[in-house]
Amino acid sequence: DFFIVDSGRLECYRTTGGVEKLIKTYQIGDSFGELALLYNAPRAATIKAVEDGILFALDRETFNHIVKEASAQKRARYEDFLSKVEILENMDPYERSKIADALRSQKFKIGEHIVREGEKGDTFFFVESGEAIATKRRSNGNEDIVYEYKAGDYFGELALLRDMPRAASIVAKSDLSVVSLDRNAFLRFCLLYTSPSPRDRQKSRMPSSA
Repeated sequence: DFFIVDSGRLECYRTTGGVEKLIKTYQIGDSFGELALLYNAPRAATIKAVEDGILFALDRETFNHIVKEASAQKRARYEDFLSKVEILENMDPYERSKIADALRSQKFKIGEHIVREGEKGDTFFFVESGEAIATKRRSNGNEDIVYEYKAGDYFGELALLRDMPRAASIVAKSDLSVVSLDRNAFLRFCLLYTSPSPRDRQKSRMPSSA
């Protein structure tokens, strides 16, 4: 079955190397169980109720009729792309599929701002296609280019990790397609299942990032 939480709180655990690890807490409005139905596979995690609650359930036939086709199309579009993103290289296919579900696609024309320096940051971005530049304002009002992004790159993490305003502006250098995660999805998935990469270390030496 596919489940939707109507009330209460549940916890999701996965066992790795013989150790059971809490990976997510489910609350009102959250859902789970779709992967076993989509891929006709055993359950990949254990869900435990930690307080009394109510769940809505869809059986396999109903789920397949309503949800499966749309979910499968979205996953197919993004899973291959996500597997090539360096920051996600240590994440298993199950977790990448969950990220694919949470992604939102946006397109920008050349010269358009994706984020602006100084604004609040609530979104993390992957570049799907095209190029973008990061710029920072100088004291004289001019802007310097401090980084360039291409397909597979990402930006926006510092504002989320440090809960601070955007440290740079990101501008489309060409027609640009990005996919994004909101703050909650970014913290839930990327902080739990990624590790620092050479590109992370390179960015940490940059004057700033978005």
